[in-house]
Amino acid sequence: MADIESARKAFDRYDLNGDGLISASEYKSVMAQLGDFHVTETVAEAVIKAKDGNGDGLLTFDEFWASFDRS
Repeated sequence: MADIESARKAFDRYDLNGDGLISASEYKSVMAQLGDFHVTETVAEAVIKAKDGNGDGLLTFDEFWASFDRS
């Protein structure tokens, strides 16, 4: 079960430029830092798109938080 504080820390780790949004390039970059070099730009875009509620190609914290299983 995720808690909002942990989710915020995770979100902030992915939000490299601090603008309050996670882009595909930020996601790809962080995944590489974590050792997953198989995440291409295309894969990163697909991950963002799957969670992107408003279709702008970026994740807000609310969209990120909504993707967690909080049951």
